[in-house]
Amino acid sequence: MREFVYYSKTAPTSGSFIGEDLMKAGRLDIAIHTIIAAFFLSHSFRNDVKLHLVFEGPPTPPRHLELKPVTEGETNVDKIYLNKKNISDIIKKMLYKYKEGEKKEIFPGYFIERKSFLQVIKDLEKEGKEIYLLDKDGEDIRSITFSDNPVFVLGDHQGIPNLKKEFKRIKHKLVSIGKKTYFASQTVAIVNNEVDRQEESQ
Repeated sequence: MREFVYYSKTAPTSGSFIGEDLMKAGRLDIAIHTIIAAFFLSHSFRNDVKLHLVFEGPPTPPRHLELKPVTEGETNVDKIYLNKKNISDIIKKMLYKYKEGEKKEIFPGYFIERKSFLQVIKDLEKEGKEIYLLDKDGEDIRSITFSDNPVFVLGDHQGIPNLKKEFKRIKHKLVSIGKKTYFASQTVAIVNNEVDRQEESQ
């Protein structure tokens, strides 16, 4: 199982802050494109990905949304059908149904809670996951052999918080997909492809 942690300083933390214009809704459009890149293939859907979204926009940050869509069973009973058109509606409903003080499953495989970006990373490290921060100055992704449970950390157009001191206490590695700066969604697609290729060669 590969996992991604996507951080946004501006993405809204209440459903009431999400309107028709997703660019004005704290650049929620970037998060949605990232979700599409994480899970969708041409005529197929990935079952080997979990995505963590950490939103720190207004009005009540932070929010940690954990997505591992269930694909088996009857739609609207055992699973929620995820398509490119309804992603913003699902996020809005998750934010609306948040309950203070608990990790709540809103739909099968869709959880929301109050948890900071740094705490999400710490918890994943405690689970024994390998943490990789996407950084253009990191080690070339093609020179790394990943374990079965890698976690890739990236941010939106503003990047991730400057937590160098805090990250010194977390075992992690910087990894690069090249010297050019890509969109978050493109980065996820490239990482998915590289991990796919490693798995296929084993």
